[in-house]
Amino acid sequence: MRPWCLAETNYGYTQENRYEVAVLPLGATEPHNLHLPYGTDCFEATILGEHICGAAHDRGAKVVLLPTIPYGTDTNLQAFPLAMNLDPTTLFLVIKDLTATLEKSGVRKLLLLNSHGGNDLKPLLREMYGKFNVHLFLCNWYQMVADQYATLFENRDDHAGEMETSFALAYFPDLVARNEDGTLRADAGAVGKTQFEAVDNGWVSITRPWHLLTTNTGAGNPHQASAQKGEQLMKLLVERLATFLVELSAREIDERFPFA
Repeated sequence: MRPWCLAETNYGYTQENRYEVAVLPLGATEPHNLHLPYGTDCFEATILGEHICGAAHDRGAKVVLLPTIPYGTDTNLQAFPLAMNLDPTTLFLVIKDLTATLEKSGVRKLLLLNSHGGNDLKPLLREMYGKFNVHLFLCNWYQMVADQYATLFENRDDHAGEMETSFALAYFPDLVARNEDGTLRADAGAVGKTQFEAVDNGWVSITRPWHLLTTNTGAGNPHQASAQKGEQLMKLLVERLATFLVELSAREIDERFPFA
């Protein structure tokens, strides 16, 4: 039993040990180019959660990893089969109900560990502010390494590209599809342009219909991915997030929390 993993622990342990921080991983079930499994975002969220919670627990943090939510917002991938969608409002309600459960259990600090770009959760934090006796924090892990990205990877990754494929090669390689010659069974992850410079440059935003944007759902070239790059990525993520969990567990909640 890993006592920081709620799915593995038991009532006897939770009766005698109080958690300060809960980590809720959020994934999605959707296609990831031709080579990565539908559950890529779920595997990433779960595996990263296990690494950071285990490391934080070893450093004295009173942290619990909740089971991963396996479905996310996939409204713009509905042209592809079995891209399992929860509308944003539905996902928000699920998180609200789970937050209420944590509040009743006396856990007052919650980290949303998000692994799916379609889960836009910042509006939820604003909506929930002041309505629960639980302080919410949000980490989109794929964004938190931007300052080190160029030292780890050659190509930008929007979906199923070099970063995600490196993660998969390091932590669930048996689920990465390959051709007979050992190369990845994936296209180059090229993305199409719109008719508008403002949209292509990010000055104007749209929700991107993935069947028009991509060929096989991949957005980012995965062919320079490696297990070593995935391991280096994990090392950086654990260094930053486990430290945060240790600090979060230790901090007292007062009228100015989380500010100094």
